[in-house]
Formats: sequence, structure tokens, C-alpha cells
Amino acid sequence: MRVNRRVNRNVKRIATTVLGMQMLVGLAAVPALAAGQSQTLTGEVSDAMCGAKHEMQGKAAECTRVCMKHGSQYALVVGDKVYTLETSDKAALDKLNDLAGAKAKITGEVDGTTIAVKSVAAGS
Repeated sequence: MRVNRRVNRNVKRIATTVLGMQMLVGLAAVPALAAGQSQTLTGEVSDAMCGAKHEMQGKAAECTRVCMKHGSQYALVVGDKVYTLETSDKAALDKLNDLAGAKAKITGEVDGTTIAVKSVAAGS
């Protein structure tokens, strides 16, 4: 009888361990799946150097364009968060330049504070 109880306890421990490992693997996969999905964020087009606070007060568009000429990347300011925008698409870059200092809707894959841009449109 003692042997059966020990075997049952060991089987329960193994089953609990396996179930726990499966849950951990499942939870780890959720952010990876979410990271691959497109999202649309609306905010103000800025640059990564200035973010929400431009050096040229009251001239957000001009400041953004100057910073871009000095090697910065476009950014999207959404509330308190600043997302760096990554794209090499000429049409998207032209649209971002047109919308500098203005509201825009950016669709792309969000990974932390970076957005891989798929499309750019004027925001409201």
C-alpha cells in the first residue's frame, strides 16, 4: 500500500510540473503573438530627439524637420509615450514629413517603443 501511495504522489507531482511548464510556455507566447499584430495609434508626428518637447517652442513642424536633417528618426507622441517610427518606404517618409507637428494615424507592428510602420494617414 505504501508503494502505491508513493507512486500516486510522484505521478501527481510529475503531472503538476508538466502542467505548470505548459502554462509558462503558453504565457510566454502571448506577447510574441501580440507583437506580430498590426495596431493603429493616433498621435503627433515628432522626432526621436525632441519627443514631446521641441527645442523650437511653438514650431513643432519646423523643429521636427530640422532634427530629421540632423539624423533623427520620426516619432509618434501618444499621450506620455514616444514611439520611434521605423520605415524605409519613401511614400511613408514623405507623408510623415507633411504631417510633422500634426496629428497622424500610424498603423504598424508595435514592439515596445518602436513601431514598424505599415501606413501613415492624417489623424483627427
